[in-house]
Amino acid sequence: MAPTYKIAIIQLHPKPMQIKFNYSRAASFIKDAASKGAHLAVLPEYHLTNWVPDDPQASNIYGQWEIYLNKYRALAKEQSICIVPGTIIERHEDPETKKQKLLNVAYFIDNKGEILGRYQKKNLWHPERPYLTSSTHEPHEVIETPIGPVGLLICWDLAFPEAFRELILAGAKIIIIPTFWTLSDCSPYGLAVNPRSEALFLESTSTARTFENTCAVVFVNAGGRVGPFKSNYAGMSRVAVPFLGALGDETKDSTEEGMSIVDLDMRHVEEAEANYKVRADLARKDWHYVYPRGEKMGHTKL
Repeated sequence: MAPTYKIAIIQLHPKPMQIKFNYSRAASFIKDAASKGAHLAVLPEYHLTNWVPDDPQASNIYGQWEIYLNKYRALAKEQSICIVPGTIIERHEDPETKKQKLLNVAYFIDNKGEILGRYQKKNLWHPERPYLTSSTHEPHEVIETPIGPVGLLICWDLAFPEAFRELILAGAKIIIIPTFWTLSDCSPYGLAVNPRSEALFLESTSTARTFENTCAVVFVNAGGRVGPFKSNYAGMSRVAVPFLGALGDETKDSTEEGMSIVDLDMRHVEEAEANYKVRADLARKDWHYVYPRGEKMGHTKL
């Protein structure tokens, strides 16, 4: 019988460069999720700092990444809950050039506080490229976790089906995507045509990815202030599964800060594969699609 996991999707409103406040707020949500029996809590991209890389405090705050990673490890152990602490911007020194570089990294921490895997953002959104270093040609790797084989992606990775395919080919059943995506990420032309264009993008793409890969997609975005404020935050955090689409009543149609706890029934994933046989086709030795560089899209861990 396929297991069911309780997933807490935390649509945090990250205050710019207020790292202590944002961590405290995130920890409060995680403790609440643990008290409600959640197996996993997921936070958004940039949840500790927001995205203000030119702020005078940024370099110093980005240098504190390991302090907060260890805080999440201790919290996971204390609350006996797995945590994907969104992403944390890390400041490192390049060993060759001795210059400072910034990495945008997601971690999977188990309920004993151990780091089971990490992922450095590969597909950088255009405004991020002057600041962040991409993982470029490093492979997407599957992480064996207490909730099964997991793949980590970040925000703009959602737009690239190739990233999902690589993880699915390696055996991932759940893809977790911390995100910082706003409604104004669209061009002036697109906003004039449809002010909700980015919301349409997120809704359509997250649903498509779950069907075309027979996997669950845990999409967790930043939210805005609670109340009657005009928000630029897209929110819409959800767990998308085959047959049902988006789950997460408190956040999937909201732009405000909040948390949904979703029962993820992995039978939906197994039954989707039994019906669509996407993984089975990908595993065929005579499968006809290839990578752009000519490498065969074929693994056996499906």
